[in-house]
Parts: sequence; structure tokens; C-alpha cells
Amino acid sequence: MTQEHKHDEVRSRNEPFVERTATRIWQELPSSDNPYIAASASCHGYDLFELMEKRSLVDVFYCLFRGELPSKAEAQLLQQLMIALINPGPRHPATRAAMNVGVGKTEPLHILPIATAVLGGDYMGGGEIEPAMRFFRKHQHTNPVECVADCLATISVVKTESETRQEKISAQFFGFGVRNGGIEIMASHIAQRLVALEGAGKALHWACAVNAELQAHGVGILTTGVAAAVFADLGFQPRAGGSLFQLLGAPGLLAHGLELANKPITAMPFVKDEHYDIQR
Repeated sequence: MTQEHKHDEVRSRNEPFVERTATRIWQELPSSDNPYIAASASCHGYDLFELMEKRSLVDVFYCLFRGELPSKAEAQLLQQLMIALINPGPRHPATRAAMNVGVGKTEPLHILPIATAVLGGDYMGGGEIEPAMRFFRKHQHTNPVECVADCLATISVVKTESETRQEKISAQFFGFGVRNGGIEIMASHIAQRLVALEGAGKALHWACAVNAELQAHGVGILTTGVAAAVFADLGFQPRAGGSLFQLLGAPGLLAHGLELANKPITAMPFVKDEHYDIQR
């Protein structure tokens, strides 16, 4: 027996489409004899050739997304974050994806789209950035010690396994957690280096203070948490954070993929049958 599906009446929304696509980011002036060829370009009003001559890649990157050039302190903070995130590392699922498709003879042009899709995931990826940014923006004016104490007070006093306790804490603090049963050592070191810079703002300072409190309970700041705090301090919008995280990690993904692109498939290990767990 089939079930009939009822649909709402189709009606016109009376929403007129614009005649031209508009952007405030990039202006191109056409050639005098061919309107389809650009003769000059500017980014948020800054001439491209002048930017090439006088500014750094970090400055122009910031300008592209924020609409203005950064201060020296902001540029320094962003540059050091970009270096810290340039390679997720061979332990990261996205890097493993890049290596696998590279050695598998996938077209080199497809390595980056595949790997960055993994880097945009909800685990160790861009999917963790937006909620962490919103969390930092909401709580950065609160007392970090009291915030952690309030969290711990809500957790059941019944004795449970440490991992369960860590998960409960992590669930309340976006940008913090446990990786493979432990604290991300590198993330904490990166955060400490960045927070010492002049450009570090309230979000990063608050995150580092919370990190100091949570580490005693087996929970630490994540790499995605560090990125989220810096993005928040630099004024990037939360919805853009995950994509920026993908973008900054892309060079490392591509490098690992290309490294294996010309090697035989035996350059990567083959999982033995006894290592497969087939559940029936």
C-alpha cells in the first residue's frame, strides 16, 4: 500500500533577481578594447600591484577576508598561526587521505579537494572551529577559574572511568578535549607561544587560562581550539572559521600527497587480514 505525499501549494515568492553579481572584495577594471579581460585589479580598494610590491602574503590574506589591512601585531599573530597550521601532520586523518590517494595514483589535481574534505570534518577538522569560536566569544569575559569550577560541579560525583569524566568536561568546553587518550602537547605549546605575542586577544588569553585549569583533569586545548581562539581575536566570522582552517592546512596535505604520487602502491602499508574486525 502506497502512502500519498501531500505537498504545499507552489507559489511564486515574487523575489526579483539582481541584474548583476556584486562583490565588495575584488574590483577589476576591463581592458579598453575587451570587456572580458581585466586591465587592473584591487582588493578591497587596494591596488593589486601595490600590494605585491609593498605588503606580505599574510597582509593580503587578512585583507581578503577582513576588508582591511592588519596591524603589525595582527599580522604577526596570523603569520605564526599560519605556520603552526601549515601541516596537520602524518597522524591526521586528512593527511592520511592525501597520502592514500597520492600513492593510489589519483590525479594530482584531485589530491587537495579530497584531503581538505576530510580536514573539514567534525573530528580534528574544520567542523570543530565554528562552535569553538562562538564558545570563546561568549565566555571570554568570564572568570576562567570559576568557569571550570562550575563545569566540574555539574559533573556527577559518582566514581567513573577517567575517560568518561574527560568526555563530560570536553562536552562543555568547545575547543578542548582529548586526542587518542591524552592531551595534545603541541597544541598547548603553540597556544603558549601565540598568547605571548602583542596581537593575542581576549579569546586566546581566556583559552590559555582555561587550558591551565583543565589539564589537571586530563583535558587540554586542541589544535582546532587554538585556531578558533586566534580567528576570534582577529575578527574573522565563526562561519568562516572552518574554511580558513582547511585553507591553512592545505599546503601540508598537498605536500604529503605529492610526495607519494610518484611512488609505487607498496610505499604504503597494506593492512593484514588479522587486523580487520569484521562484525557479523
